[in-house]
Amino acid sequence: MHPNLNTPPKILKLHQALKRLNTIFPLHWLLAILVAINGYVLLQPGIDAARSLQGESASWRHWISLESLDAFLNSFGLVEVPRLMLGAGLQIMAIGLIFRARIAWSFSVLLLLGTGVFFIWRTNGHETLAVYTFMLTALLLVYWRRFDRSSLIAGSLFTLISVLSLLIYAIFGSLYLGPEFNPPITDGTTAFYFSIVSMSTVGFGDITPQTGAARLFTTSVIILGITVFATSVSAIAGPILSGNLKRLVSGKLNKTMRKNHIIIAGVSPLAQSVYQALREKEHEITVIIPPEHASPYPENADVMTGDPTDSETLRLAGAEKARYILALRIDDAENAFIILAAREVKGPDTKTVALVNLAAHKNKIRQVAPDILISLQSLGAEVLARTISGEPIDNTMITNLLFAEPTRS
Repeated sequence: MHPNLNTPPKILKLHQALKRLNTIFPLHWLLAILVAINGYVLLQPGIDAARSLQGESASWRHWISLESLDAFLNSFGLVEVPRLMLGAGLQIMAIGLIFRARIAWSFSVLLLLGTGVFFIWRTNGHETLAVYTFMLTALLLVYWRRFDRSSLIAGSLFTLISVLSLLIYAIFGSLYLGPEFNPPITDGTTAFYFSIVSMSTVGFGDITPQTGAARLFTTSVIILGITVFATSVSAIAGPILSGNLKRLVSGKLNKTMRKNHIIIAGVSPLAQSVYQALREKEHEITVIIPPEHASPYPENADVMTGDPTDSETLRLAGAEKARYILALRIDDAENAFIILAAREVKGPDTKTVALVNLAAHKNKIRQVAPDILISLQSLGAEVLARTISGEPIDNTMITNLLFAEPTRS
């Protein structure tokens, strides 16, 4: 929600400062860090056990040794296996949130809900951890639009990290519980073989778990393997099927190179009329619509979904090489913020146009210094008044009202 034009200047400056802070340290990074902290709290008993074994001054080689891993895993009893799995899962999902991966957001919400239930079940006087977890879940749900990416690069990196993490968990877990298998798992090669067989659910049966703990561990590897591989396929194939393939079937490819075009921000009736008029004159148009609105434009239109008050969205729309940026939304405050964002990324020859829906806001929007300011309400009122009064209507009057000259800062 943007502040309106009646908001005090100090609040407007604070809003701009917060937007700049979000550019330097994006919100999705903060949420990823909070999720990672939640995972760390779950894994803390094992980390403390490994630290006490190696000492505070131990090198990184000691931390990745089998002795440290043995101490780490030994700190989790059979009842604490869900804690280990939830903690490891949250650490992996935090990396996916950094890439704003939609699939990482989905699994983070599910894992956090499970973590909240676990904290309630095993709270031991730490009810605040459950409150923190549910509040973090609520934040992810509130800002779900931030995690809207399903790119091939993000999906591939997320897949690689997930598979490697699960493989490390399976290998070292197999070595730790090695004597409880038949035949016993005593070396890394056998552990790697058993991990791959279990993760892929092939199950040759040449190595079988003999105790309850070994069976539970093997079951966790199988379940996680199915989840990770299914998630990996969706993360990699999803962008291809929903992106390039969809555009190929519809007979068009999105324009990756935008130059000498016109950017229209908005879905208002005026924006749609301007789009139609410019297309009839064969201008190249890129339209930016907010995520909460369905596109009213033709199927072959170059449409982007995003927040046009964000300079990054305008940059992706090619603002630097655009001829005009038209802020034609029905909210005057949003039009003003679009012009402010455009000033950060537009090219030297790019002109900005702002629509004023309410005449009372005209002077306020002038302060953001658009190149052209359109006031339809002022035009309509003056034309009607002159018609009723019998006064002449000339081109100069229309030009002055329709394209009110902005004041320069």
